[in-house]
This record gives sequence, structure tokens and C-alpha cells, in this order.
Amino acid sequence: MSLKKRLEEQQTERKTTNPTERERDPYTDLKMKIQYQVIQELNIDFNEISDSNETFKNDLRTILLANIEKESLNMTPNQKKRILEELTDEIVGFGPITVLLQDSNVTEIMVNGPDRIYVEMNGKLVKSDARFKDNNHIMHVIKKIVSSIGRRVDESSPMVDARLANGSRVNAIIPPLAIDGPTLTIRKFAEDPFKISDLVGFGTLNSKMAEFLRACVEGRLNVVVSGGTGSGKTTTLNVLSSFIPADDRIVTIEDAAELQLPQPHVVRLETRPPNIEGKGEVTIRDLVKNSLRMRPDRIVVGEVRSGEALDMLQAMNTGHDGSLTTGHANSPRDMLSRLETMVLMSGMNLPVKAIRDQISSAVNLIVQQARLQDGSRRITHITEVLGMEGDVIILQDIYRYEQKGVDSKGKVIGDFQFTGIMPTCLKTLREHGIHVPGHLFEL
Repeated sequence: MSLKKRLEEQQTERKTTNPTERERDPYTDLKMKIQYQVIQELNIDFNEISDSNETFKNDLRTILLANIEKESLNMTPNQKKRILEELTDEIVGFGPITVLLQDSNVTEIMVNGPDRIYVEMNGKLVKSDARFKDNNHIMHVIKKIVSSIGRRVDESSPMVDARLANGSRVNAIIPPLAIDGPTLTIRKFAEDPFKISDLVGFGTLNSKMAEFLRACVEGRLNVVVSGGTGSGKTTTLNVLSSFIPADDRIVTIEDAAELQLPQPHVVRLETRPPNIEGKGEVTIRDLVKNSLRMRPDRIVVGEVRSGEALDMLQAMNTGHDGSLTTGHANSPRDMLSRLETMVLMSGMNLPVKAIRDQISSAVNLIVQQARLQDGSRRITHITEVLGMEGDVIILQDIYRYEQKGVDSKGKVIGDFQFTGIMPTCLKTLREHGIHVPGHLFEL
């Protein structure tokens, strides 16, 4: 069956048989229908909408109420009032995508145009029924999101990374760079952060791997979570960070603050883009350097992309054991190559041998994650960095995900396996008082 056919069937199934969200809010379809009718009736410039514009809110309520009365003949006054309040918040707030933001089944929202809104559900892309009125309506929502955290987007600065209050990551790009109009991408982040038990339940890893990773973080090993875009690196980083003991001082560094750590002693740092004059930019590298002066026990960097990799490696090598970060790569070996390239981007003219020595002594563990063809996320490798042999960094897989095929429904079949090679880091963990049960390494 073609991917297009499967997506069409999935969208039909969601409308007719998927009860999860509709059981919680039986008025979802009605609200989306009324919302679309109302934004067609409103003769306004959506760039002028404001939460404080009471005149607009009153006009909006009048139109909403008329449509509710027309569409909901058998509803009680309290039910109508609830829908009126929710729709007012949605239109004045984030417009048609508010319902999608509230849908726990939706993990990513992609707005390509007023009537081209796609969502990711269960790892697959489907076209949503939600609609904006026009490009100005999209621009209003974008400006509302970015202004709340002091960012801006306009012709002189047509790209922006931002976040919602719950940590969901937002990227917007507008004309002249986006030829067909404003484009908005939101990667949702769970308001209630996932725990390791959730990842085990999702099949991202098994309980033995989870217990081993907990021991590694508690035992102050330096860990890099590697994977492609959308593979779930940040979610895994957040879960691993939750294993850090509560009495450690943690400094988190991110482009857009997403990490939600439960520990009491956490300092959260976020980068800042340049102002309209091109000044005032604060980069990940600036924040990594500054964090070293903040007496951190652990440094957690949301993602290394450039020269900050050198500063991160130096921190890992100079007493900040147990630090965590993520990076884009398709395999543990590729992650090492990416780190080499990023160190060279720092402007330091270091020989490759010296860079590899830094990497091999700083990084203890690479956790490789992937999004498989059925949309599921899996930790495909837990790999130990053993050191150098000549000019080559030696890696050893401890656990691997072995894919065995695909079933009749397109779901990937496979299992997690211990490779049979005992990790050398067990000695380091014992020195930190961490006991690792032997049953984790049974074949």
C-alpha cells in the first residue's frame, strides 16, 4: 500500500473511529466548523487583533453566538457558553491551530498556507481540516507567539525560532524568504514531561537499557544523544537529565528553552538573536563559556551545532563530569565525525589527532536514536567510547535494536539486544558507588 493511501486512510480513521480526543472534547468538530465560518465572516485585518481590543472581542462574540445557535440546536445554555468562551480564546489566541495544540495525538503542526495545515500523528503526516482566513491571519498568530518571549519577525528579520509557554518549539519564516507566504512549524513538547517508564511503554527502549542509562547518568558519565531530525533526541535528553541527583547544580543551555527538569537547583539559559542593528547576539558558545563560571556540577546543552562543541568537550574534560548534550548524526560513528567538524568550526587550528583525543577522553557514551519508517522512535544503539587506537576512536556497542522486518500493517518488527560485550564503564560506575545489576547484561 502506498504511503499516500495509508495517510488518507489514517485521516479518515481519525475522523470516524479514533475516539481519544473526541471522548475528552465531544465538540471538537463543531468548534472547527464554527471557527472556519466565523473567520470567513470577519472583515478585519488580523494584524490589528489584540487581547486588549474589547470592541473586537464583543463583535466576535456576537458572530460566534449567532453561529453557535444555528449549528447547535440541542445544546444546553452552559454547553453553548463553554463553546463560546473556547472559540473566543482560540480566535484571539492562536487561531485555528489552537485545537491542534490541545490535541494530545498531534506531535507536530506545519502551516504551509491558510488552507494547507499538516500535522504529525503517530509519526505520520496528515492534512488537517483547520484553516486560516488568509496570510495576515497566519502572521498575527506568528507575531503573537514570538512577541511573548521578546523575539520579533518582519522583513528585516524574516526567520525566527521561538517557543510556547509549555516549551513547544516554534519556527517561523515569512516573505520574502518564504515565497508562498508565512510558514509556521511547531514541534509540540509535552506539558507533563515524559518519564523513563513512558519511553519504555512507547517501545523507545527496554527496561534493561533504561536501568543502565540511569546508572550511567547517576555515575557521572558524559553522554551524547545522537539522531536525525524528529527522532526524539530532546525528549530522551530531558528524561536522561531527570536522573541527575537533586543535590547537583545544573545549568541548561538551549536555543529555545524546552528542557523541563524536576530538580530544585537548575539554572536555565537561552540564546538571544541579534537586534535590528545586528548587535546583542548571545550564542550557545557564549553561554557554554559563561556557564563554566557559574560553578555547575552538570552542564546540559540542548544541542551542539557549531564551535560550542569545543567548549563543551573542554568542560567535560575539566571536572564537569556527567554533562549531557545532543547532536545531529545518523550513527554513533557519524556523531564522532560531526563533533570533529564542529570543533574545527570554532576557528581553532587543531590537528585532527588532538581533536580526536579530546573527543575520546570527554565522551563516554553515545545514545543513538532514530525515527523508523512506521513513525516510531527507537534507541538503536547505546555505544561506549573506549579511547584511541592509533588515530582512530574505538567504539563498542553495548545494546542494539535489531530490526527484523515489517508486519502487514506497516509496523516495524524488531527487538533490543545486549551485544554480549560487557561495558568497561562499570569500573567507573562502581567508583561512584553505583551498583549495576548483572541481569542487565544477560543475552
